[in-house]
Amino acid sequence: MLIGQYEHSLDAKGRLIMPAKLREDMGEKFIITKGLDGCLFGFSQSEWENFETKLKTLPLTNKTARDFVRFFLSGAMECEIDKQGRFLISSNLRNVATLEKEVVIIGVGTRIEIWNKSSWEKYNSEENISADSIAENMTMLGI
Repeated sequence: MLIGQYEHSLDAKGRLIMPAKLREDMGEKFIITKGLDGCLFGFSQSEWENFETKLKTLPLTNKTARDFVRFFLSGAMECEIDKQGRFLISSNLRNVATLEKEVVIIGVGTRIEIWNKSSWEKYNSEENISADSIAENMTMLGI
């Protein structure tokens, strides 16, 4: 399971170190794509295949479904970890998530999220996220 929060820096070429604790679950090759809330999503090969399978079941005749599929697949790219534990993030994906020097990688179960550090701090702030209000709303999802 992918868990934890890790801070790293992008190098001048747009490469980022994959935290060692996440590397085993992500594998040597994995997929990153545009995510939600201003971050990038990263999936292991097997999780990406699960996600793709779900996308294939969406009806082609539904515009919202087509938009959803386009959003995730148009930005997707395969990444490979080099001998130093780094992977390259394309410039278009760096732009999508406004990734600059300071980056936060978080594990969220079946995927990682890659955030601009200041965006993550703003998103994760007490003003934005209230554990009590989240817990109250989770009852609607059966948790």
